[in-house]
Amino acid sequence: MRIVIAEDDPLLREGLALLLRAEAMDVAATAGTPDEALDAVEAYAPDVAILDVRMPPTHTDEGIRAAVEARRRHPGLAVLVLSAYVEQSFATQLLTGGVGGLGYLLKERVGRVEEFLDALHRVASGGTAIDPEVVAQLFTRSRQDTRLERLSPRERDVLALMAEGLGNSAIAERLVVTDGAVHKHIRSIFAKLDLSPADRTDRRVAAVLHYLEGTRVRSR
Repeated sequence: MRIVIAEDDPLLREGLALLLRAEAMDVAATAGTPDEALDAVEAYAPDVAILDVRMPPTHTDEGIRAAVEARRRHPGLAVLVLSAYVEQSFATQLLTGGVGGLGYLLKERVGRVEEFLDALHRVASGGTAIDPEVVAQLFTRSRQDTRLERLSPRERDVLALMAEGLGNSAIAERLVVTDGAVHKHIRSIFAKLDLSPADRTDRRVAAVLHYLEGTRVRSR
């Protein structure tokens, strides 16, 4: 796995590089600014780009904008964004394309090495990975979404784990239910959120987007 890291904190940047190299991954380049990150993506064609949300010069959303631009230039590029805070609009902005290979994690997750590496591999293989803390905080703000109110408590649990990026088997294991039960819940979620099988958008990603977008609008 070839990786480019963009992080303006030198300590975290080099720590990430050391961690990933110790896992036999190819860290092709590290960058401290969004422009350097985009140049590195052009030069090394990585499998995954890991970017900080808040980067120079304004330390607001430069990392997100660089991630979106990198995906525009290289549609197959997997992107894992790191943030020090829960910023749900950024997670929504990343997922809006309706395709996988995207992740949004809090920086504290890096210290939980197994969880971080699991999320990285999931994103690299074309899946999604949304930090559990982001999911938990968003659900506490989702009470007035009429579409989400159609979901049963168990369906909400399933959707939360879908938002983290877990597949059916992993959801079944987490909830201690059968794969068949999870499949049934997901079909019900799609139906209640009016997600048609004919829709060309990935319905799993679309379901998570309904949840994230509804929360973002109410929190403005």
